Amino acid sequence: MLMRVPLVLALVATALLVPQPAQAQETGWTAPLSTRGRYIVDADGHRFKLRSVNWHGASGTWNGSGDVDTDANHHAGENSGRVPMGLDRAPIAGIVDSFRAIGVNSVRLPFSSAMVSDATPVADRYVAANPQLRGKTPLQVYDEVVAALTGAGLAVILNNHTNTTRWCCAVDGNERWNTSQSAQVWADTWLTMARRYRDNPRVVGADLYNEVRRTVLDDPNWGWGNDHDWFAASQRLGDRILREADPDLLIIVEGINWTGIPVDGFAHERPTLKPVRSLSHTLVRSGKLVYAAHFYDYTGPNHSGATGTGETTDPRYRDFSRDELFQVLQRDALYVATEAGQHFTAPVWISEFGVGGNSPAGSAQRTWFTNFTDFLIRTDADFAYWPAVGFTEQRGSNGWGLLFWDKAGVLSGFDDWRTPIWNRLVASGRTGPIEPVIPWSMLSPDHGDFIASQRMRSEPDWDSGARKATCPDGQRLAGLAHTGNRALCTGGSPWTGYQVVKGEQHVTTDWASGYTKLQCPAGSLLVGHAVRGAAMSSVLCGSSPTAAAGTGRAVWFDRGDNRPAGNPGGEFATGNYKGQCAADEYAAGVAYTGRIFSSRTPDALLCVRGPR
Repeated sequence: MLMRVPLVLALVATALLVPQPAQAQETGWTAPLSTRGRYIVDADGHRFKLRSVNWHGASGTWNGSGDVDTDANHHAGENSGRVPMGLDRAPIAGIVDSFRAIGVNSVRLPFSSAMVSDATPVADRYVAANPQLRGKTPLQVYDEVVAALTGAGLAVILNNHTNTTRWCCAVDGNERWNTSQSAQVWADTWLTMARRYRDNPRVVGADLYNEVRRTVLDDPNWGWGNDHDWFAASQRLGDRILREADPDLLIIVEGINWTGIPVDGFAHERPTLKPVRSLSHTLVRSGKLVYAAHFYDYTGPNHSGATGTGETTDPRYRDFSRDELFQVLQRDALYVATEAGQHFTAPVWISEFGVGGNSPAGSAQRTWFTNFTDFLIRTDADFAYWPAVGFTEQRGSNGWGLLFWDKAGVLSGFDDWRTPIWNRLVASGRTGPIEPVIPWSMLSPDHGDFIASQRMRSEPDWDSGARKATCPDGQRLAGLAHTGNRALCTGGSPWTGYQVVKGEQHVTTDWASGYTKLQCPAGSLLVGHAVRGAAMSSVLCGSSPTAAAGTGRAVWFDRGDNRPAGNPGGEFATGNYKGQCAADEYAAGVAYTGRIFSSRTPDALLCVRGPR
């Protein structure tokens, strides 16, 4: 009780230091969350901007005073601090209240895969200020933290930070989701966690893996179709979580953090979200995808942040001028949110950024942080500061935390040079209702089936032996690539029953003379297609009230792009010719030529004018 008095006083002081306008406090929000274009919204359609902090500790080991542990304690049979930091110093409720006092509405809560299965009780000293947690396993402590956060009205985003329980992010066996564990273990762990909290509506998101990066020998990739393919792995797991565990969660996919050898003369970069422009996710539930990226002053677009032998001379983010920094951040990440009406358009959550509060005046670190937060404000980006919790005795040497507790449990308020910058950041951003937008989605059966329809999951093999692609429920096929098998879907077309069409039985007019035509029956529109190699195999037609009979036309794309002005939906098949129906049309057929099976690439779409 004596420890609680200074804590409460300190919280009052902190609240005074960081006054929050009403729009920064989403206390009355209604779960679940979803997305509308670039915005996250609550169940009432109101903007819910993620104003978050990272509460770390459960994914790594620490010795109770804030230092990273050597794992010696755990190897000796004692669980070192595999719990969110600060529980040895302050009650959970006090820590949670301190988050709210600085304007936070959500918390990214890292965990390790190993933590989930660790049955060893947490040592008492790591929860010394929370005696009710004594004897609990790390996962049981995590449960209590989740309950405290959500009980206070905060949203929680679960984050699989590491495979093994240790600090991140060196060459340490945690570079990929499947480096020191199998992809199956990773998926099973996530399904366990999603099911564990699915009855808590304020657990709103699944951040699938932290900072996917290079191992000593190889890189992750985005779309190659092998076991290092982060795009494919996150697509598969995101769909599984939504289908099998919790249909309400936001699925959060971080960009690739590092590829290449960080030595001058070798190719190396932080791809971040650049690959999303040409290959984006389409989940089985629309409105559930969020992309994420991390930025620190000491890294750069071609700089890993390494400081040892072989250090690359490429600039770090802190080396850029303000304008240069804004251009790089926009190019590598925020374009995903700010370019509307594209297949990739989605919220972008800067789920890690931070700087030491002990950075000296006039330093490059201070300048970078000021410029970076200005960019977040300008682009209205969702954000999560790293880290929330610090320790007073380390403040001079490691001042990255926002809130600092001493060993007696007294909170030191957030009162350094970052405070006014933070105030501006948490007070910024659009609020209120967000109007629904027309969704655009990419189908990419590059290496196998791409079934984005929940309805068709019960009939997955609708063209046996072919690679099949299906639009999400409520969307129709709007565009198709001449080669490469990609397709573009758009919203506004609910469909129910379906029919697989492999021949010309429904062709009523010769709209593509001399070509083989696959056409939907009356009252149906295209919602999918199947290919064998590059050759058309069949089309999937969905019955829809929007498929009213109207005037049809052939849109040819065998010799060049044929798309509406402005290319709505974006570049969905880079380097290939594409055809696309107009906004007030729906696709009802595909024409191809060539008797040789391998040459049956699509050449024209039948686009029919009808109600949107």
